[in-house]
Formats: sequence, structure tokens, C-alpha cells
Amino acid sequence: MPKGYWIVRVSVHNSDEYPEYLAAAREAFERFDAKFHVRGGRYVAPEGASRDRNVVVEFKDFDTALACYDSLEYRAARAIRQANADADFLIAEGV
Repeated sequence: MPKGYWIVRVSVHNSDEYPEYLAAAREAFERFDAKFHVRGGRYVAPEGASRDRNVVVEFKDFDTALACYDSLEYRAARAIRQANADADFLIAEGV
């Protein structure tokens, strides 16, 4: 069965409050067995627009990736993220 992924590009505009998002999201990530493959780090953007931070999160399948995003646990965290950062958020099925 193909894996599900979150592919997220983030620009944090309030770095003092952003850690609250990470703490609030932890419960959802644990519940849905999220595996982080990319979380910040160096990057180059030879084409197109970029943001300050890139994240790739793996889930057991596409439906689990969607369920995590829509979960009550992540909804609360998402509101904190949206108040403190701008993001491009994609949920995709992998190989």
C-alpha cells in the first residue's frame, strides 16, 4: 500500500510562539505514527519560490495522512501554526 506524506513549506513570522505549535502537534504525530524525513535543514531552491523551512512527514497511507490533518489534536495545533507562520501544505500519496 502506498505511503501518505505531508509536504510542507513554512515561513515562521513569530518565532517566539511557534514552539507552541510543535508541542501541540506532538500528540497527533504520535497518535498517527508520523515519521519525519525532512524537518528544516539546508536546502537550495534552483527553481520556483521557496520558504524558510521544509518538512516531509510520512504516514502508513494516504488516508492516515488525511486523518491526522483533520484530527481534533492537529486542528488545535494547526490554529497555532496558522497564527504564527505562513505555509504551503500538500498531502500526497507516495510510492
